[in-house]
Amino acid sequence: MAAEAGYGVVPIELARTLDGLELFEGLLAGRYPAPPIMRTLGFSLLEVEAGRVVFGYTPVFDHYNPLGSVHGGVAATLLDSVMGCCIHTMLKAGTGYTTVEIKVNYVRAMTDRTGPVRAEGKVINVGSRIATSEGRLTDAAGKLLAHGTTTCLIFPI
Repeated sequence: MAAEAGYGVVPIELARTLDGLELFEGLLAGRYPAPPIMRTLGFSLLEVEAGRVVFGYTPVFDHYNPLGSVHGGVAATLLDSVMGCCIHTMLKAGTGYTTVEIKVNYVRAMTDRTGPVRAEGKVINVGSRIATSEGRLTDAAGKLLAHGTTTCLIFPI
């Protein structure tokens, strides 16, 4: 399947040469394609700095569960993504990561009337093999919708 304009995967040969912050600065500036998951769920990269990443998302009816609210998996995916990506900003070139554990607490439901939300991830600790971070999902008024923590395994790519 061909990549749609603006979406794709950074070739591994290039990704190996970039530290995590360089990669995410390039994604934010549009020098590298946004991952397809961003198109699928409709979220975007808003801010990036070492140890911190922010995504934006506007809840939509297409993401509803049978109970009439946005499926909790959307919040979990946003948090998993932002918590992993903030860790990625701290990694040296030639290093990757994967989630080994995620904990999500749901505080308020999202609906298509919630309006824009922000998922913010911040690093707690990055070691040589294990990293941890935390994330918060808030609405435009700053009300907490969900929060979580993650543990990621760091490895050479």
